[in-house]
Amino acid sequence: MKAAKNTGRGGTGPVKAVRVGGLSVRVEPRAAAVVLVLAVVAFAVGVVLIGSGDFDIPPGDVVATLFGQGTFQQEFIVTDLRLPRILVALLVGAALGTGGAVFQSVSRNPLGSPDMLGFTQGAAVGALVVIVLFHGGAGAVAAGAVVGGVATGAAVYLLAWKRGVHGFRLVLVGIGATAMLSAAVNYLMTKAALVDATRAMLWMTGTLDGRDWAQVWPLLAVSAVLIPLVLTQGRALRMMEMGDDAAYALGVRVERVRLVLIVAAVLLVAVATAAAGPIAFVALSAPQVARRLTRSPGPNLLPAAFTGAVLLMGADWVATQAFGDRQLPVGVVTAVIGGCYLLGLLVTERRAGRI
Repeated sequence: MKAAKNTGRGGTGPVKAVRVGGLSVRVEPRAAAVVLVLAVVAFAVGVVLIGSGDFDIPPGDVVATLFGQGTFQQEFIVTDLRLPRILVALLVGAALGTGGAVFQSVSRNPLGSPDMLGFTQGAAVGALVVIVLFHGGAGAVAAGAVVGGVATGAAVYLLAWKRGVHGFRLVLVGIGATAMLSAAVNYLMTKAALVDATRAMLWMTGTLDGRDWAQVWPLLAVSAVLIPLVLTQGRALRMMEMGDDAAYALGVRVERVRLVLIVAAVLLVAVATAAAGPIAFVALSAPQVARRLTRSPGPNLLPAAFTGAVLLMGADWVATQAFGDRQLPVGVVTAVIGGCYLLGLLVTERRAGRI
């Protein structure tokens, strides 16, 4: 294994290229440190969340139970009741953060997130069709959300295609799709019976309540395949941010890479939405927060994934602990935080003359 050091074009510190056999991995020390800190923060927040509830468990006992040293009662509460919810929050946040980083990088626009491009709304329409028209169960609703998200992604990609997919065109088509799908959501809600409307509204808010191992395993399987796939395209994605012509000159097969990344990101967002509902603004804010933490240009895919996980877990802590006995759906908290962030981002972009 050999390590080479360079200054990193456009970066703020040294960049190390680590070679293992024939594989070269670009490592930025600050980004690696940020990922490590975020992982520690995620673990700490998870321990606190697992220990909080009607039956409080001290953090030390939570850690001991996670390593198989707890009592039978603690193992039941931690492993069967609370741990799945935390893992769903972790995986959903990571999936949304990664998907948001991909779309913002592909569109070269900080507003190019699944929330703005219609993919989340497409998943919501698919879920509501199952709830309102077919009265399906939880598994069918999840499948409907995945189908709706994927179908929306395919439609937006095809409509944005014109000798390639330009970022500005992708954003415009996505905004139009968002408006149409929001209208479809409202129409379905007006046609729903009272019981179905209540169920649909709860799902639309975005919540982690009642999540168990049935949601964890599909999320884990999809994330274990797609997130590493996206990470392997990080170098090509970084080159594509310089423009398609520059990326072609550097040997990147732009349209092929873009298609692979968009398909992977759409699937990540659709599966995350199927597991927890349309949780707003995590995919929008996580990549930008990660970029500010690392102070590094480029997509920052891995920091964005960890940032999304920490943001969602932190929002879940606020939703469950900050309002006393009244617990809020986590989607309400992310919508408030994300709305404030979006306003700040719009002001910053306007002052910079980009919008």
